[in-house]
Amino acid sequence: MKDMFCFQCQQTAHNTGCEGNAGVCGKKCDTANYQDELTGALIGLARAAKSGHPTDNTHKIILEGLFTTITNVNFYNDTIKKLTAKIHQERARINAEKFEDYDMKCLWEDNEDIRSLKSLILFGIRGMAAYGYHAMALGKMDEEVNQFFYEALYAIGEDLRQDELLPLVLKTGEVNFKCMALLDEANTSAYGTPVPNTVSLTIEKGPFIVVSGHDLHDLKLLLEQTKDKGINIYTHSEMLPAHGYPELKKYPHLKGNFGTAWQSQQFEFHNIPAPILFTTNCLMPVRESYKDRVFTTSVVSFPELVHIGEDKDFTPVIQRAIECGGYEEDTPMTGINKGTTVTTGYAHGTVLSIADKVIDAVKSGKISHFFLVGGCDGAAPGRSYYTEFVKQAPKDSIILTAACGKYRFNDLDLGDIDGIPRLLDLGQCNDSYSGIKIALALADAFECGVNDLPLTLVLSWYEQKAVCILLTLLYLGIQNIYLGPTLPAFVSPNVLNILVENYNLTPISTPEQDLEKILA
Repeated sequence: MKDMFCFQCQQTAHNTGCEGNAGVCGKKCDTANYQDELTGALIGLARAAKSGHPTDNTHKIILEGLFTTITNVNFYNDTIKKLTAKIHQERARINAEKFEDYDMKCLWEDNEDIRSLKSLILFGIRGMAAYGYHAMALGKMDEEVNQFFYEALYAIGEDLRQDELLPLVLKTGEVNFKCMALLDEANTSAYGTPVPNTVSLTIEKGPFIVVSGHDLHDLKLLLEQTKDKGINIYTHSEMLPAHGYPELKKYPHLKGNFGTAWQSQQFEFHNIPAPILFTTNCLMPVRESYKDRVFTTSVVSFPELVHIGEDKDFTPVIQRAIECGGYEEDTPMTGINKGTTVTTGYAHGTVLSIADKVIDAVKSGKISHFFLVGGCDGAAPGRSYYTEFVKQAPKDSIILTAACGKYRFNDLDLGDIDGIPRLLDLGQCNDSYSGIKIALALADAFECGVNDLPLTLVLSWYEQKAVCILLTLLYLGIQNIYLGPTLPAFVSPNVLNILVENYNLTPISTPEQDLEKILA
């Protein structure tokens, strides 16, 4: 195969694009090209669906296909090629007419502004597909959301002008807002409304399993299958918010959280005496020192690893935990800032239940500002910005956070304001929905627009779920967003100008300069 081209994530080479034999994420050239072929097949399926009859199975394949191409999800050519073949079979089933796959080179070699707008749409629906997939696992689907995937994929394969693509970019944000609400409803109806919880970072002695990713359904199944077996379960990275859900935290063997954000896994998992189950991204290329203990499920796949199929029988993971035995003694661990516990569970249900208290604190001057500091974490040195920003934020400000970017500061003791914790972890990346709900409720309470609130969004981005969240914020008209650590390589100068002029989207600089500007 020819050299790869990929610029969908923040760590892309030279902030322009990964080319050559492999990407910065570890994805090899042939894998990247197979993922392009899969995406082209999805566009072909969307073309067939325009005059055919897609079913729930078609919707599932669309979600699975888009989710598979998110950064750090699938590194295994065989599973990607099998999924592409399944897409072709579904295309033939729903429509007997012959429809060709789209050649992704047509997109990558297009006019840079068209390429930029189509990339915003494509990467946005990839992120949205992850949310739709998790909701589907809990039996929740939405016809409007499903139909938009076809609309967006079809548009990517068409020769459209800039003025035709711009509305579709914002519609991606609009539909993602509905998709996040769908997932929020799915999670809360299945597991209850999250409640605040302090989570230990100490690993107790004995057999244990570390669960990474975002899929709460997989975690629940594992908790059921390990019940009364003497095996403890620990969350990792984006799975931390599971500790806030009543129907999950009731399992006494859901003990705590292991490690920090995803990008530290290669040294945190080094020689770990336990298996690790990846339910979604972010999987990094697996090192030999723990390769025999890593298991994948759902859309996650990596060569030579044991994959748990749709039957969700986690027996191989359980047996490996017993074989490994765990630590001989309780093993204290810490966060990035040496804290020994972290908190979670401050989703919109909890925060809005004390809305009157929050509003009174604002009116009395005890709370001066709200900062939503969240998003994806990554390995770039510039991400220490977020730690320093939170440390330097005024003592009378509240920090809302979501997604794995919180690991930069979530073990800090920031204290409270009249009993309201200064650090409120809303949950996973999809729980940015909670941040939006809280902002809209505050705007309603103060009878003003969201942009008139003492609220600033300071976001870090890494992969495609952060893209669709950003598009949702733009759709809602939210302005003055600070974005870092770099601006997306796929956003052309002209498209960036549109975002700056209409939404005052601002690249981060230094915590000192940005705080001075925000609070002026």
